[in-house]
Amino acid sequence: MSDACGCGHDDARLDDEREPEQWWQVTEIRAAAIAAVALVAAVIVGLLNGPHGVQLGLQLAALAIAGYTFVPSTLSRLVRGKIGVGTLMTIAAVGAVALGEVGEAAMLAFLYAISEGLEEYAVTRTRRGLRALLSLVPATATVRRAGREFTVAPTELALGETMIVKPGERLATDGIIRAGHTALDTSAITGESVPREAGPGTEVFAGSVNGTGVLDVEVTAAAQDNSLAKIVRIVEAEQSRKGHAQRLADTIARPLVPAVMIAAALIAALGSAFGDPRVWIERALVVLVAASPCALAIAIPVTVVAAIGAASKLGVLVKGGAALEALGRIRTVALDKTGTLTRNQPAVVDIATISTSTTAEVLHVAAALEARSEHPLARAILAAATETVTPADNVAAVTGAGLTGRLDGHTVRLGRPGWIDPGPLAADIDRMQTAGATAVLIELDATTIGAIAVRDELRPEAPEVIASLRRDGYTVAMLTGDNHRTADALADQAGIDTIHAELRPEDKAHLIKELRSHQPTAMVGDGVNDAPALATADLGLAMGAMGTDVAIETADVALMGEDLRHLPQALRHARRSRTIMLQNVGLSLAIITALIPLALLGVLGLAVVVLVHEIAEIIVIGNGIRAGRTANLTLHSSPTTQPAPVLPQR
Repeated sequence: MSDACGCGHDDARLDDEREPEQWWQVTEIRAAAIAAVALVAAVIVGLLNGPHGVQLGLQLAALAIAGYTFVPSTLSRLVRGKIGVGTLMTIAAVGAVALGEVGEAAMLAFLYAISEGLEEYAVTRTRRGLRALLSLVPATATVRRAGREFTVAPTELALGETMIVKPGERLATDGIIRAGHTALDTSAITGESVPREAGPGTEVFAGSVNGTGVLDVEVTAAAQDNSLAKIVRIVEAEQSRKGHAQRLADTIARPLVPAVMIAAALIAALGSAFGDPRVWIERALVVLVAASPCALAIAIPVTVVAAIGAASKLGVLVKGGAALEALGRIRTVALDKTGTLTRNQPAVVDIATISTSTTAEVLHVAAALEARSEHPLARAILAAATETVTPADNVAAVTGAGLTGRLDGHTVRLGRPGWIDPGPLAADIDRMQTAGATAVLIELDATTIGAIAVRDELRPEAPEVIASLRRDGYTVAMLTGDNHRTADALADQAGIDTIHAELRPEDKAHLIKELRSHQPTAMVGDGVNDAPALATADLGLAMGAMGTDVAIETADVALMGEDLRHLPQALRHARRSRTIMLQNVGLSLAIITALIPLALLGVLGLAVVVLVHEIAEIIVIGNGIRAGRTANLTLHSSPTTQPAPVLPQR
């Protein structure tokens, strides 16, 4: 929180055991409650014409109890040269006592203590909501050591050990499945409601819920370094970053505090010189309190903390107030194709053959040539092959063209059109490429026998997401390094009109700079390959960042899961949160602007001004907490979408 405010404490409560679970556990609220009892008792004594000494004692007790919540910390900050709202409140209370208005001083301290307590509770509640992610880690884990199974605490798991995860159990830390198949529920982490299939080689994360299968998981992260702990650590560290709206509040509050103190001193001095010193000193004190910018200074931090905590429940990692505010200003969304709009899992979508060959024969030759290749195209072809693949002999790669080899005594080739003559399959090749697929030809003894189309399929939810972004008023563009035919075909399926194809990484960054000159622009990519564009954009947003250190560390915002529907949800949430920030700043400034002249003219007394200020603080805190709600952020249309059509096989 701003030093200009002086609200709250210097040191955030980082120990969960010291954080209040309920509002009545907050120290400031307890003190205010006791002070309230003393004030009510003083009023009753006064109404019953009781001893004045008793009434005064009760008022002093209320002042001391409520004042203890902010006066010591204010004096401590004052020693360090920090002047804040607490300073104004302390001076006003001392002045009121000097003028004999002990009751009003006690009321001021009581109301200020309540506002500080509510602020503390709001901040700790939203911080606790974020840190609740850590509670997803189970208290114990089962580990296999020397052939036997032991139950241990997650902190005792060592890297490389095998963790046994039974059906229905949560994963205690991150790892890689070495044996077993299951459907993992990652909804609490990524926000994705549909369980995802997982088997040997699948990377899994702490807090995920195992489905029906027993899993052997190799531990890849210590408990304190798993993905959940990393997320909480990064977000808490980044929450100190301040957005434009928060900096605006600080910019106004910091000079306002000393300016008000100087103005109050001048009012007291000049008024005393030309009028009744008691009247003008009292008015000066009231002006001092009227101009207190506490509501302004706490308006944004409460909203930011609440909004970031809520975003984490949506599977969206927002790294601080600056990122949240920037996300709320975005009007253009630039989307990378591979891995963002598509699954980044190329698959065979079409196979064409000549009249004397079969689909099985074409796949057999292609798989034999690709058996030892790590190329994504090879993985797609091997996945489509239904029979056991025997690698071809003497396989050699021809740069930029394809592969050659020997299979069962025949010379075989696989490669791009142009290097291999398509012959009778020319029309099929054209059809495949028009549909956005990558086509390769297969040749047996100098005769073209078939063609295979491989395509990285569009995410099934992509058309729905693009339609939702457009409805919300965003300009959507697709950026890709693919050729224009592939880009156009995929963009047509997704419903995107603005397409930029055949781009190198530096071209993407240049294009983002051009888009930024028109509207605030976000770049959505994988967090690694699109690094220049992500860095150039007003906001870099990484897709599918769960467990990806580079993406989490470098992106301003990261979608932890693979569901693209979280993108419009995140944008909608940020836009709403930014609106709440501006509402709070506007209300805070309006209150100050209205109270100062009324206090100067003597229309409002000290107690009324304090009451209005503290009510305003409660209002902005309550309004800020609204940013923690995630209701009504789902897409307008049905979440059920059909996958992109597969090309008909010949």
